[in-house]
Amino acid sequence: METQHEKYLWLINRAKAVQPTVTAVAHPCDESSLQATIEAARLGLIEPILVGPASRLREVAGRASLDLSPFRQVDSAFSHESAARAVGLVRSGQAEVLMKGSLHTDELMAEVVKRDAGLRTARRLSHCFIMDVPGHAEPLIITDAAVNIAPTLSEKVDIVQNAIDLLRDLGASEIRVAILSAMETVNPDVPSTLEAAALCKMADRGQITGALVDGPLALDNAIDLEAARIKHISSLVAGRANVLVVPDLEAGNMLAKSLTFLAGADAAGIVVGAKVPIVLTSRADSRVARLASCAVASLLAEARRTSTRRAVG
Repeated sequence: METQHEKYLWLINRAKAVQPTVTAVAHPCDESSLQATIEAARLGLIEPILVGPASRLREVAGRASLDLSPFRQVDSAFSHESAARAVGLVRSGQAEVLMKGSLHTDELMAEVVKRDAGLRTARRLSHCFIMDVPGHAEPLIITDAAVNIAPTLSEKVDIVQNAIDLLRDLGASEIRVAILSAMETVNPDVPSTLEAAALCKMADRGQITGALVDGPLALDNAIDLEAARIKHISSLVAGRANVLVVPDLEAGNMLAKSLTFLAGADAAGIVVGAKVPIVLTSRADSRVARLASCAVASLLAEARRTSTRRAVG
């Protein structure tokens, strides 16, 4: 029988084996975000720079009996300034990861996407949930359920490629991407099926690389071999997908939260496609999910360091 959080614990243990990643933590001004940050530091996952009002940080630390003395702190007046200064630390090369504290996601992302002072690349930013689902054999990525509301076909190309690159950097031996819809046949009346078919052809033509891509697939025949067999779907992805690309944010958010609250899954969250990994945590996240998010970011940062060393060598 699978141990609870087995897949997340595997990620956390892998991250412990690499050097802690310097992480700019924007406005960790409540107990849950500050505790999670310090626990991740104690486990050797990150080396945090705490960005926020110094008096507020001291107050929160005092209430939670936390010692901030081992950590660098950058003072700010309010949450918007915390976001701007944390992004600035990344842009200046002082941090390799950006992490959300207790400020609103919109505040942080507004600084990230600024054209001249943000962290944008040529890629569209997208969010990935790395789900630890009890009874499922491997981690399951759901994208995008937090950033892109109603992505266009061209934006979905980046969303798919971002997820592939993420899973590759986490060490997956084979990446199997299912483009989800409500059905597994192409129906001109259902736009998501047309986009799924287009994405698969783009993968065939090398416009999306590094994975097996199939769709449209309904959720059941994307993750369950028996469901795929009953529907007579012959595919290397059907029934075995480890990346689920949803039609829009609403579908992805509902799918991820259904797994969390009805199936006992944990959801680690990361934004990819920027210059550095961005950890997005939620007040509803479990302790192990928060730590897994830090572990994923640390492993991605290590993969980038390794890639840079190879390029230089």
